[in-house]
Amino acid sequence: MDVVLLFAALALILAGAELFTNGVEWMGHKLDLAEGAVGSVLAAVGTAMPETMIPFVAIVMGAQTGHADEAGIGVGAILGAPFMLATLAMLVTGVAVLIRARTPGRDDRLHVEPSVIGRDVRHFVVAYALAIGAAFLPASLGTGKVVVAVVLLGMYVLYVRAHLREERAVDAGEGLRPLRFHRLDRRRHERPPHLRLITLQVAVALGAIVVGAIVFVDAVGQLAGSLGVDATIMTLVVAPIATELPEKFNSVIWIRQGKDTLSLGNITGAMVFQSCIPTVVALVLAPDAWSVTSSSALGFASAGIAFASTAAIFAPMLRRDRLTGRAMLIGGVFYAVYLGVVAASLAGAI
Repeated sequence: MDVVLLFAALALILAGAELFTNGVEWMGHKLDLAEGAVGSVLAAVGTAMPETMIPFVAIVMGAQTGHADEAGIGVGAILGAPFMLATLAMLVTGVAVLIRARTPGRDDRLHVEPSVIGRDVRHFVVAYALAIGAAFLPASLGTGKVVVAVVLLGMYVLYVRAHLREERAVDAGEGLRPLRFHRLDRRRHERPPHLRLITLQVAVALGAIVVGAIVFVDAVGQLAGSLGVDATIMTLVVAPIATELPEKFNSVIWIRQGKDTLSLGNITGAMVFQSCIPTVVALVLAPDAWSVTSSSALGFASAGIAFASTAAIFAPMLRRDRLTGRAMLIGGVFYAVYLGVVAASLAGAI
């Protein structure tokens, strides 16, 4: 039964992702936004909701009940999201690019705006470094974590503002597929889709993604429990894989359509969001849990892997203004390295 639920949830997330990519492109067109803003802000924030809800609920419940375990689960989920985006999501996107490159006349280069992606990467590195650095603050400097939280919120506001102020380089209507929900409009042949209809489609898509992610996580949890998988693996590895599915699916869809800036911006924008917003929840509501201790060191080690993978993939791009699908495969190497660290830790080797 758990396996059936897994596939049903996967199908729901896929359907939601397809509806979402179509709807968010139309929303960006209607709002006259640049491609970078559509991918790095609208799409990134929307598809980050499933993995943001889980730690938020866990931390809030932990704060209300006083159970440290629930707050710890929330912190683990927060750390797992940037790690998955910087490693596994990059691998999946790189594989999609290489598959596309097999089409005659195509190569494995991503046609992205280096300035857009570069801004995302720089914001992520600085914001996440601040958030992780706050975990090393002594308990006597508890107010320091609140200060860091305020700084992170300010950084995200400035980041969104910079994207929204960009001018469109090309007509965003070029290459747009018909809005799926436009069929609900009886006068669809006489006028373009209305913003209300676009918003409805995006909302329905997000609902499908969130429900699918919740069902997926629950089914994975039940399956892991029946197989005797450790809870640490669930928190740090399995659950984030499930909740990051929307970003992965959206990116693959946009890669297939040749919209590389939207595809990669969806991931890098989500990395910025995850480094600024969920970390603020932990810094303010669970400051004791957001600390590097012997029990949390394994989780915080994932941040080091995320930084290393990001540097390995994007530092060459920032120097050469060029990014290939093959270069993104290195994210899979860092993902495997961390799995090895987790396995060694659980086995008592480290």
